[in-house]
Amino acid sequence: MTKRERQAERRKFWTELIARHKQSGKSVEAFCQENGVGSPLFYTWRKRLAEKGQSMGFALVETPAIRQQRGEPVELILSSGDRLHISPGADAATLRLVLGILREAR
Repeated sequence: MTKRERQAERRKFWTELIARHKQSGKSVEAFCQENGVGSPLFYTWRKRLAEKGQSMGFALVETPAIRQQRGEPVELILSSGDRLHISPGADAATLRLVLGILREAR
């Protein structure tokens, strides 16, 4: 089994365990004790999976052709409230870099 496969199995295990806890209505400590896992590890995985599940939200923005012809920037408003003004002809690699940095900062 490769490292990636082991990571996927662990992620699946913890995702299912956390979902079962939500349905159980029990405290984390009681649930973890019944299932033979440590509550600190449970909290760590719950946080990790919550952070991983957060995605940067985008909305489709349509700009009038006239605006594009005038060379006006497009404003991208992220779900975090951050705003990006993207000038016509902006370098795609730079835009990907900026978005990646914003994503990591969360």
